[in-house]
Amino acid sequence: MVRFVAEPSEPGFDAILVRLREVVQKLESGELSLEQSLAVYEEGVTLARRGQQLLATAEKRVEILVSTTNGVEAVPFDEPPNT
Repeated sequence: MVRFVAEPSEPGFDAILVRLREVVQKLESGELSLEQSLAVYEEGVTLARRGQQLLATAEKRVEILVSTTNGVEAVPFDEPPNT
């Protein structure tokens, strides 16, 4: 059985979203120096990439859960699975 478990020290998707909102607010404030803005932007890019990885993992888990007797059937999220 394949298990997808995040490292305990890593933030979850919800925590990443909260931090990304904070990053955007800081960047939009216009109060940061160029160097500070670059550092905050870099953090935002890292967070966004990690969030994308978590979403991809979640999608894989859904695909596994929506398996058929003939293997895994990928079902788009906007369509109900065949039952």
